Amino acid sequence: MVDSPKVLVVEDEALLLFSISDELKDAGFEVLEAVDAQQALVLLERNPDVKAIFTDINMPGSMDGLALSRYVRDRWPPIKIVVTSGKHRPSDRDLPAERLFVPKPYTTDGVIAALTAALR
Repeated sequence: MVDSPKVLVVEDEALLLFSISDELKDAGFEVLEAVDAQQALVLLERNPDVKAIFTDINMPGSMDGLALSRYVRDRWPPIKIVVTSGKHRPSDRDLPAERLFVPKPYTTDGVIAALTAALR
């Protein structure tokens, strides 16, 4: 990617977090990492140039990925949202507007394609 858009990856499983983060960096994204929604919100406050988030739905803490994505949509409307889950497929009414869903297990190419499409 020419302009290296900044993406926040939110995933509580360390292996998945490090793996997809490395792959996204290799694809030209600038990547921030968070292990839960609270950490994600801190990073979003400190990094106003984040263009997209890629978040898992199932995470520990007081806010899951669905709640995080709705909060981001309300607080930072320009940020693009890509949601993933291996446990269930949320209905459209459970997800915020203007988001993409990538089911687990995902491929790196699938995540890159979703982020690229969202950022257009």
